[in-house]
Amino acid sequence: MTQSALQYAVVDPATGEQVKVYPTATDAEVVDAVSRAHETFRSWARKASVADRAALVGRVAELHTERRQELAEIIVREMGKPLEDALGEVDFSAAIYAFYAENAERFLADEEVGLLEGEGSAVVQRRPLGVLLGIMPWNFPVYQVARFAGPNLAAGNTIVLKHAPQCPESAAAQEQLFRDAGFPEGAYVNVYATNEQVETIIADPRVQGVSLTGSERAGAAVAEIAGRHLKKVVLELGGSDPFIVLSTDDLDATVEAAVAARLDNTGQACNAGKRVIVHESLYDDFVARFTEQILATPPAPLSSEAAAARLEQQVGSAVAEGATLETAGERRGAWYAPGVLTGVRPEHATYREELFGPVAMVFKVRDEDEAVEVANDTPYGLGSYVFTTDPEQARRVADRIEAGMVFINGVGAEGAELPFGGVKRSGFGRELGRFGIEEFVNRKLVRTVR
Repeated sequence: MTQSALQYAVVDPATGEQVKVYPTATDAEVVDAVSRAHETFRSWARKASVADRAALVGRVAELHTERRQELAEIIVREMGKPLEDALGEVDFSAAIYAFYAENAERFLADEEVGLLEGEGSAVVQRRPLGVLLGIMPWNFPVYQVARFAGPNLAAGNTIVLKHAPQCPESAAAQEQLFRDAGFPEGAYVNVYATNEQVETIIADPRVQGVSLTGSERAGAAVAEIAGRHLKKVVLELGGSDPFIVLSTDDLDATVEAAVAARLDNTGQACNAGKRVIVHESLYDDFVARFTEQILATPPAPLSSEAAAARLEQQVGSAVAEGATLETAGERRGAWYAPGVLTGVRPEHATYREELFGPVAMVFKVRDEDEAVEVANDTPYGLGSYVFTTDPEQARRVADRIEAGMVFINGVGAEGAELPFGGVKRSGFGRELGRFGIEEFVNRKLVRTVR
């Protein structure tokens, strides 16, 4: 993509209306953004106490709660999320900031290391690295920023934030929120950068690391650039998470959980349960009820007409290769009718692709072993779900699944305290929990002999 082709604009996916265009940053503005973040790191961030930084992060949490309606309405305009879902996203973001405000001092405390021999002491200190670049996606315009900004500002790093081109209003609102919370100028800097300018930012010696949440293609490009410049990277990429059903004592509840796992954020979540894997003894009844609920789901627009067209192409390819589609209707612009695909086989291209929208693939398996085999037969490894009435089976299957996260007999169980991230082509590194605040710190050893 060339600089001229990239446009930061709010386009309401529900109507196709272009609401507002924001100017792309000049090269001078990009350099200035890094300079301000670097100067603030040197003059304030690394000198302020953890308690002082945590207090400001706590104020960010409060402002998210105070401005939840405003932030949610921006999300709706930018990417079509239903308002109640957008409000939930803002609330979860507030909880993340509050979590790091409450726990930063404990997470960042010096840690003594027991010596095997010799006198004196050894201590590991956790100290900030400096300026970090965050590259954020459109599907959760506020929550994704919270996962990155909350822990890293508490740790004493400063942030240059490049948001998705379709989320410039969210980007501006959050930059203002950090200023209003009391963070000094330069602690959190929003920049409407082009792809070429992102490469320049990563190459800047003042920038110490980059965190990207987005597509596999974008992650590979950023990792390649960062590798050339020896920069630390955290990547949270795509997913095609398995939702495994082996047994149940309440089929209706299990079906409802599967529907919720698939249709969160209108199916536009990396960790949605996209591939439903059902034991043959439950398959027919499950598919009938699951399909009924999926097709009865009220329609909502996807993030853009381009996103809906991409999903339409993937589903159409599966059907052309022999899969069966049950759907509630035809695509209209960005509006995509929910649907269920059965009969997708390993030789189909769609089998190993991520369907980013309200369409589920359902597979029948003979037993636990085949369920695990199908679950792991994907290039992705973000999250997974296991439903069974047998606790021992749940532990066995969880141990064998190749993913960064396994949720047993529940959906929507993520939390600010729980690490989030994947393996394989879903990326590497972790966000949230204690692990999230340790990704971009210097674990410095101080060894005193006498």
